[in-house]
Amino acid sequence: MNLLADTCRAIVPVDDEAARRMRQCLDGKTKPRGSLGMLEDLACQIASIYGTVSPPLPRKAVVVMAADHGVAEEGVSAYPAEVTAQMMRNFAAGGAAINVLARQAEARVVVVDMGAKSPIQGIVKILNGWLGPGTANFTRGPAMSKDTAVRGVEIGIGVAAELAADGIGLIGVGDMGIANTTAASALTAVLCGEAVERVTGRGTGIDDAGWQRKVRAIKQALTVNRPDPADPLDTLAKVGGFEIAGLAGVLLGAVARRIPVLLDGFITGAAALIAARLCPAVRGYLIASHRSVEPGHQAILRDLGLRPLLDLQMRLGEGTGAVLAMYLVEASLRIVREMTTFPAAGVTDTGV
Repeated sequence: MNLLADTCRAIVPVDDEAARRMRQCLDGKTKPRGSLGMLEDLACQIASIYGTVSPPLPRKAVVVMAADHGVAEEGVSAYPAEVTAQMMRNFAAGGAAINVLARQAEARVVVVDMGAKSPIQGIVKILNGWLGPGTANFTRGPAMSKDTAVRGVEIGIGVAAELAADGIGLIGVGDMGIANTTAASALTAVLCGEAVERVTGRGTGIDDAGWQRKVRAIKQALTVNRPDPADPLDTLAKVGGFEIAGLAGVLLGAVARRIPVLLDGFITGAAALIAARLCPAVRGYLIASHRSVEPGHQAILRDLGLRPLLDLQMRLGEGTGAVLAMYLVEASLRIVREMTTFPAAGVTDTGV
């Protein structure tokens, strides 16, 4: 567990003094104090992460991790398991929603196969993080071993390290995996102490009967596996997913290098719960891009103390919300860099 432990040790709290100085800087711009609302809060958070009141306009990337889930056998999704691999190929070909939005945001799309039923081979644009042909069906036993969970986290740390070495300064995270909202619901129920029914949504659009199967599957998994809420790796191994492990690692790896991370929706939020339990200082580096319609996402946002930037009634995943929020991060930094101060503009500052 050396890489994981070393990464957690490298994580330091955000710089509150830099945030305070950024607030002073914003107060000197030609506007009533605080009138840009959460855009100003966002600039202050970015300053606290970078440790400077003059943050650069960062190069951007979105990491999309994908894997299959054995619990799909329980009829918890409206789509068959083979869609996971099919969508990865779509990502690599540039034809998915995340590709369209990332092109507009000028963000690199990094696709990682963490465990499709059949490994995706021969496609240069898909990185190989394959841990196996999907997790085991967690209604009958653990989704994976604890060692595999740690390996998944460390693969994600490695992906973040490579992006940082290549000059990426803002990372969004996204997911793909049939039945992964079932795993995310299970993780949320355990780590947030919520009733299964309260954190379980309809995922890909299942009907009432499908939702009931999903709830039953999660309850059975919790009974069979008895995940320990005080041990995030135990919980991840017993009811998580390969891509969720990898995403938790991306968060830790990015934060260890003082890179802000834009969370997408429910699945990446579940990964953030794991990362924040492993290292609480992670919370200060996380930006909630949007509020998903998945009910479990609300519990995650409350737990992490995050306010979403957008509420567009989205539930796609892929990192689409994260990429949309990249515009707001850049906008907040451009306000700091380009907006005139009261003295420079010859505008009277009343101090309010």
